[in-house]
Amino acid sequence: MTQSPESTATSDSQPDTEASSQAVEGVKHSGTRFADLRLDKRLLDAINGIGFEYCTPIQAETLPYTLACHDLIGQAQTGTGKTAAFLITAIQTLLETPIPDSERFASEPRVLALAPTRELAMQIAKDAEQLCDATGHRVVSVVGGMNYDKQRDVLQNEIVDILVATPGRLIDFLGSQDVFLDQVDLLILDEADRMLDMGFIPDVKRIIRRCPPKDDRQTLLFSATFNQDVLNLASMWTHGAEFIEIEPQQKTAERVKQTVYLVSEEEKLPVLVNYLKRPEVEKAIVFANRRDQCRDLEEDLKNQGVKVALMSGEIAQNKRLKTLDQFKNGEIQVLVATDVAGRGIHVEGVTHVFNYNLPDNAEDYVHRIGRTGRAGEHGVSISFASEDDSFALPSIETYISQKLETTVPDEELMQPLEKPPIQRRRGARRSGGGPRGGNRGRQGQGGRSRPRQ
Repeated sequence: MTQSPESTATSDSQPDTEASSQAVEGVKHSGTRFADLRLDKRLLDAINGIGFEYCTPIQAETLPYTLACHDLIGQAQTGTGKTAAFLITAIQTLLETPIPDSERFASEPRVLALAPTRELAMQIAKDAEQLCDATGHRVVSVVGGMNYDKQRDVLQNEIVDILVATPGRLIDFLGSQDVFLDQVDLLILDEADRMLDMGFIPDVKRIIRRCPPKDDRQTLLFSATFNQDVLNLASMWTHGAEFIEIEPQQKTAERVKQTVYLVSEEEKLPVLVNYLKRPEVEKAIVFANRRDQCRDLEEDLKNQGVKVALMSGEIAQNKRLKTLDQFKNGEIQVLVATDVAGRGIHVEGVTHVFNYNLPDNAEDYVHRIGRTGRAGEHGVSISFASEDDSFALPSIETYISQKLETTVPDEELMQPLEKPPIQRRRGARRSGGGPRGGNRGRQGQGGRSRPRQ
C-alpha cells in the first residue's frame, strides 16, 4: 500500500523520503488512485510530488464520503493513512470553497484538527504544510510546551486556514479570545479514544460548543480504536455519519520477535542495562507506565553510562524535538518514554523496544512494539514481567491473539550492575503552562482583525 503523509512524518517532524519508505513497506495499496478522486489539480500535484499514487484502504474507503461532505467515523491501524485522508478532505474543501482574504478575519480558522498529544499535532501540521505547499493555504499549530506568545501573535495577525491544536492550549486561546471557531467548516478529531483516556473529553466538549452546530459543519473522527464511550460521544457530535472500519492486517508486527522475561522488580534494571550493552542494540525505546518511573529509569541508566534521554509530557517541546533529532542521528542510544510521548513517534532504525513495565492497556502494548520492525526491517521486543505486572500478560495475549514466549534471563543478563542504583528523594514536579494574556487585537496580514467581545 502506498502510504500517506501520516506515516511519512518522522518523529522530528521531517516528512522526508526516508520516512515515507518506512510506511510504504508494510501496507498494501487499495487499487484506487488519487487521480480517480477528481481532486483539484494543485492538490493532486502535491500528492504526486510526495510520491503517492495509490490510496491506502482507509483512504479509498473514506475519501468518497468525506469529499462529498459527509460526516464520518474512520477506524484503522496507526500508520495506514488516516491523517492524509482527513487532510486531503480539508484542503479539497478549502480549494472548492475559497473565501478572499479581504473578507476574512485573523484568528478564524476554517478547518480545526484536534489531537491529544503535542507530537501528533505537530506531525499533522507538518504533513498539512507539505500538502499545502502547492495550494498556498496557511497551517498553524497551537500546542502546549511551545512559546505561548509566538503562537498568540500568529493567531492575532495571520489568516488561518487549518488550525491543528491540542485541547488544553486551544482552551487557553479561546478563553483569551485569541481564536474564534464560529467559522469552522470542517472539524477533525484524531485519536479520539486517546483523548478519552487522557481525560480531555470535557475540554473537547467545550471546544465543540464554540464551533458551528453539527448540521452546519462537517465532522470527521479517526482513530486506531473506538470504544463504546467514544462512539457515544461521536453520535452526539456528528450528523448521519458513515462508519468505516478497516480490519487490521495483524495486531502486532510479524517482523518483531517478542520475548517476555520473568524477573523480580530488583532484577529489571540489571537485565536492561546488560542487554543494552549488546552490540545489536543500536537504537532502543524503553517504555514505563508513569512519569516518575521514567525519570528514575533515565537517571539510573545514565548512572550506568548509557547514552539515554527522557521523553515524557513534562519535557518542553523544543527539548523533545532536539532529543528526537539526537536519537535519530545516533547521538543517543536509548529513549525512555511514557505511552503518551511514545505514541505516534516514527524513527527509522529502532532495533529494540523494552517494556520496563507491562502496560495496563493491551492496545498500548501494540503501539509500543510498533516502534520497531518498520520499513521491512526486523525488530526485537523485550518485556519484563514481575510479580507487580505479570497479571497484564493474559489480556495482552488475548488482544493480540498470540501466546508470548516467556523465559528467564540468561546468566549474562543477570550480572550485577557496575554501580548501585541511585538513591533519590521524591519531590513533586509541576509542568509550567503558558500565560493567559489578553488580546491586543492587532490587524492580520491579508485580513482584518476581528473585533473582540
